[in-house]
Amino acid sequence: MSQKSALLSSVILGLAVSFAWVATNTIAQAQRAPEQEPQVRPRSAPPSGSPGATPPRRSDVPGADAQGRSAPRNELTRPPGKDTQAAKKKPAPPDTPEARDKALSNLYAQLATSADPGEAGPIAAAIEMLWVQSGSDTVSLLLARATQAVVERKTELAEQLLDAVVELAPDFAEGLARRAYFHYSENDFGRAVADLKRALALEPNHYRALDGLVAILREGGQKAPALKVLKQLEQVHPHWPGIEDKLRELEREVEGQGI
Repeated sequence: MSQKSALLSSVILGLAVSFAWVATNTIAQAQRAPEQEPQVRPRSAPPSGSPGATPPRRSDVPGADAQGRSAPRNELTRPPGKDTQAAKKKPAPPDTPEARDKALSNLYAQLATSADPGEAGPIAAAIEMLWVQSGSDTVSLLLARATQAVVERKTELAEQLLDAVVELAPDFAEGLARRAYFHYSENDFGRAVADLKRALALEPNHYRALDGLVAILREGGQKAPALKVLKQLEQVHPHWPGIEDKLRELEREVEGQGI
């Protein structure tokens, strides 16, 4: 399997898994929204079922199961010996950008010092749950639908939705990273690199964006820059799949270029 095929397979799998969590979270927010506005509407107001009368409606996109991706988060936050208590009350996601950044910082530190892939897996899953939190129901819904379109190979729709995500939330690193994956799959490497660099400027530890940048640089013959980015990826996620083999291969290729 080629490097590009392997990366695309990994990206599609990651998108399919994270799509379930994005869609489920968006639906949950939409269901809770009416409870947050217990106000009495005047008679002249439109009925609750009319357009614009309610907060964002639930997504109709398929594929979101009842659990979504909550299991890894629960594994990280459940106190030892408190299974019953944890089952009754699930931890709420960070409700402010500051809390999200703090949670990410702690998780990145845990990931960088994880002992093996088994320990790193749940930490990475929790990190990616925070990545997709845009802070906007509209952006979350668009991202979920864009992800579905990518998985279903609906190219034109996926591009339109991803462009809308980036336009509405230009500082949302995951939106830029998802659009970069799309551009890469369409062999538009220039736009892919531009989006990856923007995403990494916002989220320097975004290991999926780092991996994508490595692949593009390597395919473009820029072996030394690719090796530099790969070493950065190793610092962030030492158990990233195949990273040891990639490091050895790139080191040999860079040494060969110097001969």
